[in-house]
Amino acid sequence: MAFVSQVEPNSIEEALLDENWLLSMQEELNQFTRNEVWDLVPRTNDQRVIGAKWVFRNKIDEAGFITKNKAHLVAKVYSQEGDIDYKEIYVPVAKLEAIILFQYFAFLMDFKLF
Repeated sequence: MAFVSQVEPNSIEEALLDENWLLSMQEELNQFTRNEVWDLVPRTNDQRVIGAKWVFRNKIDEAGFITKNKAHLVAKVYSQEGDIDYKEIYVPVAKLEAIILFQYFAFLMDFKLF
């Protein structure tokens, strides 16, 4: 508990003043790099820029103690227009229970999983 901030910042300015939130933000950016989430490319004049914002949350365990500071960099999807800014929506999140259920179903149906 000594290495987590007890307060969720309300703005990026507040987060930048706290070393624990800076580390959480850096961890999020490092995950983008490791997972090859995006490629930075030059902008052309005919392209719109989709903004992004930081969302800060404290992760809490069953006993109610703060265990981790989590910073998420998210796109401002409310400024996007379908068929112009995107064709599909994809969220790369899966719960362990859903994966186990999928594997069990595949086993029952004799599917091959890769």
